[in-house]
Amino acid sequence: MGKLDELLKAGGANIAESMGAGRPRMGSPDPGASPRTSAVPSRWQGVAKSKNAVEVPVDKIVPDPDQPREEFEPDALQRLAESLRTRGQLQPIRVRWDEAADRYVVICGERRWRAAGIAGLATLTCVVSEGPIDEGELRALQLIENCLREDLKPIEQAKAFKALMERNGWSGNQAAKALGVAQPTVVRALALLELPAPVQERVEQGTLPPGTAYEIGKIHDADIQRELAERVVSEGLSRAETVEAVRVAAVRAPSTVGKGRGAGRAGKVPTTRTLRAAGCKITVENRKGVDDALLAAALRDALVQISPRDEQAA
Repeated sequence: MGKLDELLKAGGANIAESMGAGRPRMGSPDPGASPRTSAVPSRWQGVAKSKNAVEVPVDKIVPDPDQPREEFEPDALQRLAESLRTRGQLQPIRVRWDEAADRYVVICGERRWRAAGIAGLATLTCVVSEGPIDEGELRALQLIENCLREDLKPIEQAKAFKALMERNGWSGNQAAKALGVAQPTVVRALALLELPAPVQERVEQGTLPPGTAYEIGKIHDADIQRELAERVVSEGLSRAETVEAVRVAAVRAPSTVGKGRGAGRAGKVPTTRTLRAAGCKITVENRKGVDDALLAAALRDALVQISPRDEQAA
């Protein structure tokens, strides 16, 4: 079992402990007692304490400077801080000891550590990772945690997906399986990163739904993408209305002069493109023309459509 697998397994095991499992209560039987004198209740059978879960002073913990996550939503941290105050810590964070810094460095759980500071907690329950940790495995573990955070903004999540794939040399399908999410989730997220920066900003700000932005991404002209995004926000277009707007805009996108890869070649874009891959021939046709961007968008959309079938067959 690799170090990353051990960390993941240990982290999952300690979630139960953070909620009280494995902690003997008053009147609970002595685990070392003879079964003939004291029967072990079912709830304690097979349950053991973690040897490396400890209470660490919050000011003795520091964040990892190389943590891939860069932004922490202030409002979300305030909500988590309130939860820590009222409900307590439900899950331990994972740390490692840094001899040079004379501090524990966060591996996973920086949000909880930050929220604990806001809440004024004196200590946090931590699982201490002993021994050396490979840098690649450490970053992969942090990226996986980030990818699965429910509070991640769409663009931030897309960047986390991309970083995880690049670090491990994974395809979108491999990343989806490793994270336990549907492949279309990864495909649609990555497509957002191909949009112009102003459109991505609207998605990040919450004024443009990611699903609608994905539809806009099917147009391969950046100016038209920005124009459609503006319309969606200003006119309050629904996703269905956006799909129709994209269909209409697609008629003029391939022949737009002076923009994108097709500049200066209006009217000369082939209407059929054929690729050969894995011993198969793949053909994409569009009477208005098929350039590289449209070809990529068509293949990406086709992948999303067939992914559910692949998952059912697996």
